[in-house]
Amino acid sequence: MAAVPPGIGQTELEVLKVLWEHGPCTVREAKGYVSSDKRGLAHVFRAAVSRERMLKRRLKDLANQLCEGTATPLLLALVEGGRFTAAEIERFRQLLDELEGKKGKGRERG
Repeated sequence: MAAVPPGIGQTELEVLKVLWEHGPCTVREAKGYVSSDKRGLAHVFRAAVSRERMLKRRLKDLANQLCEGTATPLLLALVEGGRFTAAEIERFRQLLDELEGKKGKGRERG
């Protein structure tokens, strides 16, 4: 998959949200984040980048801009300010357990 193009405007982000939610549809192209093909009289557009990839890119950029490259303050602010379902909290616990497991394995090798 090609690298994520730099810089996306709010309107283009809204187009991507529609494409992620509803799949390919007829819309205006958005700076490399959206690809198209000609079907009949209309161009059909689809997201050229996944929501997850865009989210990772935007959060990394935000961490670089506001937190000197570290994601910890950003993550803490998101968690402290959010409301989460029991299932989401359980997923957080699983992720933390996985991270702890990787950290423990690294210690054993060292």
